[in-house]
Amino acid sequence: MSRTRREDGGQSTVELALVLPLVVLVLLLVLQVGLVVRDRLLVAHAAREAARAAAVSDDDRAGAARRAADRAGPLDGDRLQVTVGVGRVGDTVTARVRYESSTDVPLVGLLLPDVTLEADATMRAESSSR
Repeated sequence: MSRTRREDGGQSTVELALVLPLVVLVLLLVLQVGLVVRDRLLVAHAAREAARAAAVSDDDRAGAARRAADRAGPLDGDRLQVTVGVGRVGDTVTARVRYESSTDVPLVGLLLPDVTLEADATMRAESSSR
């Protein structure tokens, strides 16, 4: 029986060496998906903040929405687009935030394209003059 153990002594090391790269790749893929999900939540938050800022602004709704979206979280401002749509006078304000989430995790980032995330938020327009 000791002779059989000597012959199988390196089997687990070889199996680990064969499987370890695949396990690391799967872990990096899970990390990348987690980062994209985090960006999705940040984009939704930025849309709510932009809509709120545009709803309470009296003059420059688009500028207020952009500033609020920039301050909403750690999103890269160069990849962030904010558009504001105003409904009927005194009705609603809709902010749309579009963000290009980069896939830059080593190895996995080369396999996956960048992801475009969008979120809309609508709020009732307010005015301090009323």
